[in-house]
Amino acid sequence: MKYFWFILVLLIPLSLGYFASKPLGPAPPLAPLLDPNVGFWQNMYSEDDLAAENLELAGLNSTVKVIYDENLIPHIFADNDEDLYRAQGYVTAKHRLWQMEFQTMAAAGRISEIVGPVALELDRMTRRKGLAYGAELGYEFVKENHPEMMPLIDAFADGVNQYVESLDDARLPVEYKILNYRPEKWSAYKSLLLLKYMSDMLMGDRDLQYSNLRKIIGQEKLDVLFPEFPEENDPVIEADRVWDFTPVSIEVPDSLNYPNDALTIDPLPQPEDGVGSNNWAVSGSKTQSGNPILANDPHLSLNLPSLWYSMQLTTPEFSVKGATLPGALGVISGFNQNIAWGVTNATKDARDWYKITFEDNSRSRYRYGDEWRESSFRIEEIKVKGEETFMDTVVYTHYGPVVYDRSFRSDRQDVNFSLKWTVHMGSNEQLTFLKMNKAKNHQDYMDALDHYTAPAQNFVFASKEGDIAMRIQGKFPVKWEGQGKFFMDGADPQMEWQAYIPNEHNPSTLNPERGFVSSANQHPVDPSYPYYVFDNSYEHYRNRRLNGELRRLNSITVEEMKALQFDDYYLHAAEALPVMIELLETQDFQDEKASKYLQELKDWDFYADPNQKAPTLFYIWWGKTYNQLWKEWEEWNVPVVRPNYYQTVKLMRENPESEFFDNKMTDEVETAKTHVNKAFEEMVADMKEWENEEGDYAWANYKRTSIQHLVPQFESFSVKNVYTGGGSGILNATSSRAGASWRMVVELGEPIKAFGIYPGGQSGNPGSKYYDNFISKWANGEYLNFDLRESNQTENILFETNLTPKQ
Repeated sequence: MKYFWFILVLLIPLSLGYFASKPLGPAPPLAPLLDPNVGFWQNMYSEDDLAAENLELAGLNSTVKVIYDENLIPHIFADNDEDLYRAQGYVTAKHRLWQMEFQTMAAAGRISEIVGPVALELDRMTRRKGLAYGAELGYEFVKENHPEMMPLIDAFADGVNQYVESLDDARLPVEYKILNYRPEKWSAYKSLLLLKYMSDMLMGDRDLQYSNLRKIIGQEKLDVLFPEFPEENDPVIEADRVWDFTPVSIEVPDSLNYPNDALTIDPLPQPEDGVGSNNWAVSGSKTQSGNPILANDPHLSLNLPSLWYSMQLTTPEFSVKGATLPGALGVISGFNQNIAWGVTNATKDARDWYKITFEDNSRSRYRYGDEWRESSFRIEEIKVKGEETFMDTVVYTHYGPVVYDRSFRSDRQDVNFSLKWTVHMGSNEQLTFLKMNKAKNHQDYMDALDHYTAPAQNFVFASKEGDIAMRIQGKFPVKWEGQGKFFMDGADPQMEWQAYIPNEHNPSTLNPERGFVSSANQHPVDPSYPYYVFDNSYEHYRNRRLNGELRRLNSITVEEMKALQFDDYYLHAAEALPVMIELLETQDFQDEKASKYLQELKDWDFYADPNQKAPTLFYIWWGKTYNQLWKEWEEWNVPVVRPNYYQTVKLMRENPESEFFDNKMTDEVETAKTHVNKAFEEMVADMKEWENEEGDYAWANYKRTSIQHLVPQFESFSVKNVYTGGGSGILNATSSRAGASWRMVVELGEPIKAFGIYPGGQSGNPGSKYYDNFISKWANGEYLNFDLRESNQTENILFETNLTPKQ
């Protein structure tokens, strides 16, 4: 870090010039920013430099002790819950205030307030998706159904606000100074909004793309390329699970009449490539110690400040430690004295689109069956820095907000699509985590999950009692087969969601005979599950590698579980590359480089380690092959979904001359061989150019994993070219911009042993040595000791702060 501030001083003027020319927003006044008393110079500190032994906090009932370990991880010891969460709010804000506020402003569609008109369209779309609307409903739901929680959420907000009020200009986080604004008050609503933001990050749909593809190729071909279950289905809940309940029945439509529009509108942004997760637990029967071991590594965009903030929260009733979400109460993925739990994305389709037929241009009434229903209108007031406030009118039907209409963009066709999404239903996910933090056994875990609606998650569980479990939790509509895969007619009542799957019918398992539970974003169940299940984004490789290793391993140790989280085996390559080499025509190779590349691929052991060169060659060759195979689909010039890698490889292997591989827009009759060979030629040309310009094409050098600041233009606050292996579709799912945002391994023995790491640091201040100090350990597959601390422990303490009641 000794060069950090020299570089920053150099980059500040350059950055300002960039903002002024792009612009990211109006450039801040230079004088305050460069003022040695209040400007960015005052952010040149690490937290231990300013450690306070005692601080007064209004509203506390008794003194709260905060012990920071050598990694700046706070361990908060309070006498009661209200004091605990007030202290959590204060401490979190002290280290992550700008991040907390920026993310909630993004969730509310308020980024234009900070950066100006460049973010207006983003804010409009966020408002139209109804995230803030969903949070408002959630807030009312909590007040009405769980009023006992409000003092805790309010205490957290008060802790944040007391820190905000203590901030002078000098101590303002540097991002506020560069973007030239100040923090506003926190509220209970914002904590709930943050959890809705996670739903938007993790939830996607392809209704638009499926609708277009069905219109172009027909249902029969669609079914061939997009089967409901893959041949090698290894689901989250073991395939031999017996479902001992009578499912809720619904009325199945006699006939289906889908809208037949030619849909050229842009689809909603989808979760970033690489977003996924792994979690698993193994029973004591498979471990060396005889104790269960639980592991969790959520895969998300790699950002600074890091998505997670580590913390221990302790009262006389419980002690919990793990990864918190800055702005939300409690621990999201972690463990206490009795249990451990973790989460992965459950990838179940929980949002659907309905075409709305309005009576006239007033849009005040819309067709539903034989009647006209009343619309409602929500006026979205979007403040824009440096410009006049923008007013947007969003129509709401009983399905939800009309996201797409002509008022959104005048160049769009005359269509009106309303979004039905479980995020718009009152719920209390915050209660799930507060209960989980205190849970003592499997029944407590199940009770906590009953309050959870969205985003759908696979919750893994293990306890000191020896239990392991998995439950796929969310609020899921009961659907007839195919419902929600395509845009539906909102005027047809048959298209409605008729009921919801009861919590007790959600797929779950407890202590299965195989001795482990696991999830990696794959299909949740096998075809015997009595409810229709669909999502476009099911994973087909990580889950099979994970389950294969868990079946193989016995006498498992914590170190083996760490190694499995960092496993670089590239199963997709292991299955696809032999097919591609078989189709490659090599007899006429005259090119020395081409021969060299091919030999490196043939010699490869399929591990995507950072120093390996073959992963780079395969990645480029496969990408070009895949694009060649489905190139015709891109030339249709409408959004469509393409077959996934698993189905594509299967088709190449079993039917390389399939009609699907022939591009009807050319005179030639193409086969898989045609595309594989053309792609190889292009790969060779690209690699020659790479070697000439960049030199070494080892996987880490080509992949160039970067951990980017939440404002991408703040490049000096990012960490680039992290030397690490893995990749999308690999257990160590570290691609260029996504990866394991948090790794945790917990052995449920006596005492509990825990380990964790994430790619960043505890501090949100780029000038702190604790801003990115975990990254090298994370990149190397190393962990921090994450054991629970007692308040009287004295080793490895960075500093202590006592929060005392303000008189």
